[in-house]
Amino acid sequence: MIPEERRDGPGAGEESTQLQAAGSVRKGYDTVVQTQCGRLQSRRARIHQQINKELRMRTGAENLYRATSNARVRETVALELSYVNSSLQLLKEELEELNCSVDTAGPEREGIAVPMIPLGLKETKELDWSPALKELISGHFGEDGTSYETEIRELTDLRQATRTPSRSEVGLELLMAYYNQLCLLDARFVTPARSLGLLFHWYDSLTGVPAQQRTLAFEKGSVLFNIGALHTQIGARQDRSCPEGTSRAVEAFQRAAGAFSHLREKFSRAPSPDMSPASLSMLEQLMTAQAQECFFEGLLLQAPAAPHDCLAQLRLAQEAAQVAAQYELVHRTMAQPPVCNYAPFAWTTLVHVKAKHFRALAHHHAAVALCDGPPAEAACLAPEQVFLWPLAPSEPQGPVLPQEQEERRKLGKAHLKRAILGQEEALRLHAVGRALRRVDLLQAVLGQALRRSLTRYSELDLEDDFFEATEAPDIQPKTHRRPEVRAPSFSRVKVTDIFHRLGPLSVFSAKNRWRLVGPVHVTRGEGGFGFTLRGDSPVLITAVIPGSHAAAAGLQEGDYIVSVNGQPCKWWKHGEVVAQLKGVGDEGVSLQVVTLLPSAEPPSTGDRRPALRGLLRNQKECGWGTPVPAQASPRPLLGWSRKAKRDKAAGRLSPASQP
Repeated sequence: MIPEERRDGPGAGEESTQLQAAGSVRKGYDTVVQTQCGRLQSRRARIHQQINKELRMRTGAENLYRATSNARVRETVALELSYVNSSLQLLKEELEELNCSVDTAGPEREGIAVPMIPLGLKETKELDWSPALKELISGHFGEDGTSYETEIRELTDLRQATRTPSRSEVGLELLMAYYNQLCLLDARFVTPARSLGLLFHWYDSLTGVPAQQRTLAFEKGSVLFNIGALHTQIGARQDRSCPEGTSRAVEAFQRAAGAFSHLREKFSRAPSPDMSPASLSMLEQLMTAQAQECFFEGLLLQAPAAPHDCLAQLRLAQEAAQVAAQYELVHRTMAQPPVCNYAPFAWTTLVHVKAKHFRALAHHHAAVALCDGPPAEAACLAPEQVFLWPLAPSEPQGPVLPQEQEERRKLGKAHLKRAILGQEEALRLHAVGRALRRVDLLQAVLGQALRRSLTRYSELDLEDDFFEATEAPDIQPKTHRRPEVRAPSFSRVKVTDIFHRLGPLSVFSAKNRWRLVGPVHVTRGEGGFGFTLRGDSPVLITAVIPGSHAAAAGLQEGDYIVSVNGQPCKWWKHGEVVAQLKGVGDEGVSLQVVTLLPSAEPPSTGDRRPALRGLLRNQKECGWGTPVPAQASPRPLLGWSRKAKRDKAAGRLSPASQP
């Protein structure tokens, strides 16, 4: 329940006076900050009420969208859902800014940064894992499903936490941990012929239209999408007025592009538009362009050290042209169907504005290089490496930069003219779009750039300059650091399989079928137990001597030992099983083993049961560590006989000698 805003009553001032008179103001208490927190709490309450209102509207529109079969009504409802989703994203972003407005009170930024485009997280509904997992554990694994309520509750809590991750590295690790758990669930419980039977419900991040599927791959893809979206939010929140901030922003946008690229390559046929291949390709291009922009901003922070360096200014011109070229590519992608049907109009406008803005910046830096730099420095570079000169038959040797100061002034003036026209066009396009924030940072950046170019143009414009300025050539896009598409590094987030009590995934998964043998009592004969062991977790019987006690007890080659004298040993190492068998006396040992069945073999009955019902109820008491997949042991084969010393070099050991 959202508390209503409490108005200041007549007794509020008296209560404050009484508290201060009683000396309740503690050391370190700041009444100004406390008052600010009270006002922020009131604003938070109002935003929560608006969010609840939008959620109720979305629920009603969603029910109508599912109930109606009229195409026109569905189109209208989908449009309304898109508006509601945009409002929810803005409200949540405003709430996030309020939550960090007091805690992150740092120094003010020096200068104005161009706003970035963060992507909103996909939302989902609560999910009850219990019925499906308990049924599968009881039916296929032969375990008591109710004994795994703790594990199911842990999985539910983890999923619930990922619905609202923090905008930090901790939130990213939380999402990656849940994604790794989903991969373990997929490997253990899902087969190509059978899914969990759960309905995963997610909302589209761009349109707000609900989508649902009964495949775990949809859940994994949605979490991976949110990993990329969270990277965009972290990148957009960085203070790019310092080199460290620009570096962190570049890294965040590169990892966002890698997440969307990985999602596009690994997952297909997603039911929501934001996870379609066309949409993911657009998002990858957008994040790459924003990473390139942040890298350009980092170069600008180094520029004041050498403002009249001709080569540095030409490099900035080419870097700005590279940013403009990438935003132009993104804009073309957004303008084409099907992306144009669900890409936010504000995004399309902002990308177009940035393309014009950075193209104008390229001409501005080229003009500064021509007018302020000495001709000798500009002569070090071939003109075709910087400028896209139009081919002319009268210049067979190619274009040549003017060496005279007057000619360089005229060419610089022409570049400034193109810079001014480009910034004016960017401002015009920006006026068409809807401002996403109360303080329009982009308009301030565009206005500042336009004023700088106008001031420079007025300095070069002479009173007796009656000659028409020549047409300035385009700037050749070039960068010294192209953004890298970095895939998510899930291996750095270590997790323990929540359902590790079921056993190693190499054997105990829904993809395999097995039958239980035992308890089988095996005594030591004249030739020992008569079997050979290899491998870890679980230990495998690789050979059974014909006519031995092990063969008489029904043990076979390929059986996995899962219990020794009633102790669960699914996760035991080779040496642990060996040590346990060495301590067996003349009474013998009681073993339980499982045998993998061919996929086409029907369930068997009798002594070799098709499931592990009632097996190993107390596995938590074994003190197992982090589960690892079963793999072949480097140890030699272990045979059980009385000739331990003689056959030690061959790897045959005996746990005890026969009397």
